[in-house]
Amino acid sequence: MTKYSPIDLNAQTARSPGGSLLERAADAYDFGAALRGPGMPPVIPQMAGPTAAAMASSDLPYVAPVQSWTGPVHAIDRDKLAEAGFILPDGPVTGIGEEFRIVKRQLLLGMRGGNGEDAVARGQNILICSAHPGDGKTFCAVNLALSLAAEKDIDVLLVDGDVAKPSICATLGLPDGPGFMDVLADPALSIESCVLRTDYPSLAVLPAGARTNNDTEYLASARTAQLLDALTAGNPNRIVLFDSPPLLAASPAAVLASHVGQALMVVRADRTTESALRDAATLLKACNHVQLLLNGVKFSASGRRFGNYYGKGE
Repeated sequence: MTKYSPIDLNAQTARSPGGSLLERAADAYDFGAALRGPGMPPVIPQMAGPTAAAMASSDLPYVAPVQSWTGPVHAIDRDKLAEAGFILPDGPVTGIGEEFRIVKRQLLLGMRGGNGEDAVARGQNILICSAHPGDGKTFCAVNLALSLAAEKDIDVLLVDGDVAKPSICATLGLPDGPGFMDVLADPALSIESCVLRTDYPSLAVLPAGARTNNDTEYLASARTAQLLDALTAGNPNRIVLFDSPPLLAASPAAVLASHVGQALMVVRADRTTESALRDAATLLKACNHVQLLLNGVKFSASGRRFGNYYGKGE
């Protein structure tokens, strides 16, 4: 049964003492009804991952487990990140950095298990999605990748899955080039040759690749499942983070959901309607562990003020 649990994010100001972020948001959204209410049609995943027997009988070439990246190192444009309000690799502790520390702990808990919970199947593969464009999905995906890469035992691959409007490389100041779709379309192309290493040692990026009219069909293929298995095989500390197209704007996001163990849906507090949330959640039924990240909420000046503690002496 699909498990939905909330993560709250206040990337701008402090929490109000008048109630939690989710309690206040409940005035505008009925999250329980939107995610679990009656009348939601079932979603049949187009590709839920091949069995071992199916892979053995497949005509697809064998894909060896990917252990490390060997390409040239590219520098992340830290000035560009700072201007846009992102977390800075190896930068000072900030309020938004602390917020994403809270978010990533929940995802790491799903990946590894703990606190009485079992590890989520395929919990290393995480989808960052939203109902509509402009909800802050890519902003959250990049910040989450940078925060996860700060872990001492984590290797992060950030995949730009938004083929129609890729933005990950531009956001980080990295060169564009062959990427995810090219690897899926051409069995002779190795994924290692497309991954961009960065000067943040634990973070690598896979560009979206060339745009195609068959992106959904490629993502629903057995080759996609085989490649994703190869990325994490033998490497329990690698996280593959997907920045997807908006769920209600393009079909690939729903297919990507069938390849991941965890999904984080970014909900814009001042924009996402309950009906949009319900429709988007329906498309995520192929993923068994969906969490909400409430974005763009403003509070009063009192309450939680992450970052100040580290920036001021007593």
